[in-house]
Amino acid sequence: MHTVAVLALDRVIPFDLSTPLEVFARVRLPDGSRPYRVVVCAPTPEIRSRGFTIRADRGLDALRDADTIMVPGCAEGAAPPTPEVLEALREAAARGTRIASICVGAFVLAEAGLLDGLAATTHWVAADHFARLFPKVDLRPDVLYVDNGHLLTSAGAAAGLDLCLHMIRRDWGSAVAADAARLSVMPLEREGGQAQFIVHQQPPVPRGSALEPLLDWMEEHLGEELTLAGLARRSEMSERTLGRRFREQTGTTPLQWVLRARVRRAQFLLENTDHTVERIADQAGFGSPTAFRERFKRVTGTTPYAYRSAFRGRAA
Repeated sequence: MHTVAVLALDRVIPFDLSTPLEVFARVRLPDGSRPYRVVVCAPTPEIRSRGFTIRADRGLDALRDADTIMVPGCAEGAAPPTPEVLEALREAAARGTRIASICVGAFVLAEAGLLDGLAATTHWVAADHFARLFPKVDLRPDVLYVDNGHLLTSAGAAAGLDLCLHMIRRDWGSAVAADAARLSVMPLEREGGQAQFIVHQQPPVPRGSALEPLLDWMEEHLGEELTLAGLARRSEMSERTLGRRFREQTGTTPLQWVLRARVRRAQFLLENTDHTVERIADQAGFGSPTAFRERFKRVTGTTPYAYRSAFRGRAA
């Protein structure tokens, strides 16, 4: 039997903790047998979580017996992982144990040095902080999970379900994984990646800056043709000067700023109106529905139709 050890640390996120417990424990093989044994372990007998305390069945010794170790995320303000925890994870990795993180559990694996030189992901909200702390990790903030063989990471919340189902499919095949997905009321594969959930906000610009009037005007005229030459004339600057000031104050170019703003406008319209994709493409300032679909997919990782299907329930 394959043993899955779920490592609960200080202020563990309940959803992240419960995901592998529920998904792996429900897996059934065609003969009806259960291939996984799931245990919860912790560095101390009791672990704080949100609103309650967890008493773990096992200590860190459970990691030595595990075939797979799952590391859930911990809430903001949690104590850093102890040297004993980090060393136990390093020893498990050296033995070839499969280790996977859910959400910001990737911070623990990175702290142990296990992700250096590898691709990894975490919750998009924490991505910038993660990149600053662990520059040796090849962070992929737009995907739902990353599989490096014996080291796996997933994005936030429900992406932990995607990762668990992926691991089950690796272990037992698509039929078993599909059955586990049905029991979890979850598609075996979701279209797009984490990018579709990211709020693509414009870089902040200090109030009173020279560009503030121009940016406000651009936001109001996204549906019109906006060219670098036209923006330069409006701002009474040369194209070179405008490009330099834009880079200094927003971190991007004028045209890239416009494209991102148009995608955000399209997201709002998809969520809050019944307008056709063709009409939204025109309202957001894209030259054609085809150009709109291509740019939208590139930024969000999904199609306008799939995005509306996922987020239309927010109300219109």
